[in-house]
Amino acid sequence: MLLELRVENYAVIDNVAVELAPGLNLLTGETGAGKSILIDALALLLGDKASADAVRHGTDKAVVSAVFEADSKVFDAVLVENGIDARDEQLILRREIATGGKGRVFVNNQPATVAVLRQLAPHLAIIHAQNESVLAFDAASRLALLDNFAGSGLAPVAAAFEEWRGIRNRIADLERDEQDRLRLLDLWNFQRKEIAGANLRAGEDSQLEAEKRVLVNSERILASAMGAYDALYEGNVSASVLIRSAHKQLEELVRFDEKFREPLAQLDSARITVEDIGQTLRDYADRIEASPERLAEVEDRLAAIDRLKRKYGPTLEDVVRQREELARKLNELENKDEVLRKLRSELAKSAEQYLDAARALSRKRYHSARKLEKQVEAEVNELAMKAKFKVDVSGSDEEARWTSQGFDAVEYLISANPGEPLGPVEEIASGGELSRVMLALKTTVEAGISGRARQDRAKAGAQQRTLVFDEVDAGIGGRAAEAVGKKLKQLAATKQVLCVTHLPQIASFADQHYLIEKKESGGRTKTSVRQLDRDERTRELARMISGAKLTDTSIKHAEQMLKANR
Repeated sequence: MLLELRVENYAVIDNVAVELAPGLNLLTGETGAGKSILIDALALLLGDKASADAVRHGTDKAVVSAVFEADSKVFDAVLVENGIDARDEQLILRREIATGGKGRVFVNNQPATVAVLRQLAPHLAIIHAQNESVLAFDAASRLALLDNFAGSGLAPVAAAFEEWRGIRNRIADLERDEQDRLRLLDLWNFQRKEIAGANLRAGEDSQLEAEKRVLVNSERILASAMGAYDALYEGNVSASVLIRSAHKQLEELVRFDEKFREPLAQLDSARITVEDIGQTLRDYADRIEASPERLAEVEDRLAAIDRLKRKYGPTLEDVVRQREELARKLNELENKDEVLRKLRSELAKSAEQYLDAARALSRKRYHSARKLEKQVEAEVNELAMKAKFKVDVSGSDEEARWTSQGFDAVEYLISANPGEPLGPVEEIASGGELSRVMLALKTTVEAGISGRARQDRAKAGAQQRTLVFDEVDAGIGGRAAEAVGKKLKQLAATKQVLCVTHLPQIASFADQHYLIEKKESGGRTKTSVRQLDRDERTRELARMISGAKLTDTSIKHAEQMLKANR
């Protein structure tokens, strides 16, 4: 759950902090006041792309931060994976966007990356953006929506597809025409000989780098080693000499007081340790050789290894693996007919495995599509529509249609009026109808995801992620607006909902109502956010009903709406 959102120097916002609560949190205000800007700022904390143009004019950087309730093992797993300490109850996100284009990310006040934000985002919030529609979905997105509802396991299909495609590519390499085959043979032979001729050893580059450091700094190392040896053992006032002197004095004390016998033994042990260290330092110094010739050899060898890593790397292990891969490819080309026979047999088996997995996935999609269309149609008709809704899953198992997501295609169809034929949602639905269909689709899919995850979430102690709707009420009014408000209120019973709206019918359902205001101060425009009390809510709803000039009628209407939807 989102507990607090703070925005500084972002677009028209100077400094705004909003404390949110469970239930339905609604943002209202005049057009251009900055309602959607708050949602854009939240999107930055979920990993959206940042632009330096959004930094408030006259400032060096914009800062967006948020506090989420974070009692989830899911967060801990992501944080530990990225070397970030977890907190017991809260997750603190902070993102800075500088005018120069560079930015910084912090998670729990520790440096992080935008990639970490994107890993956390699915567990924190999902934003249904202004003017978003099914029209924005490409084929892959339409399919993903159904898979999210169905909980489709795509991994077996993707793995089978990759195996099939890899074998097919190997066959294609072998079936090239003779000129290409000879050209590849020459190239691969050259590359294999180049790598093999280097006689690489595992870890050789790291060993040579260590040796190079010693050779480059041999004089300093020798001086340090011998200086430590003299201080410990060889010098007239060395540690060994002083300890021996102290040892004799303690022996004299022991003659008179037995309590010094244990310190005497400890001192004897210290002397042995010091002399051992001194001997180690002398042996090390004896092995140090300031050899310009050896240094040149090491540098030449490192240069040769770096050249191979640039061509075949990036690591020495990658170069060695490339040598083995080249040997395999050469063997296949030289034994083309036999290898082709085996590969075609493997290709047939991998194709069968792919089709088994893809057909099973397709059956699940067909079954889930029937459930989804019934649920969405029921949801849509609760939103003051009399519509028919269908999820059309099509496709064939012909090889040309194979992908890592299977071979299906999905389309969403609607008949918005009785007697009218079904057609694609984006072509048939009006703006208001499209907003309601989008709300129904998104909430139905979200309910499906939450239903499957409820048991795991309960075990992990996790809260449902926050749902954000940015002007989902576009193009609707009257009875439809009231129906949308009821649907949002229903969602807010189990999830935290944050919604931007221009409609009083929806605003009247709020559990918490926030007003976004834009004012001029000191020649600059500033945006502020404040939570409204009961009387202020009445006046804000009245403004939304009648405009800037409030009337007794609009105030009474607002009071009635609040009372009815309390």
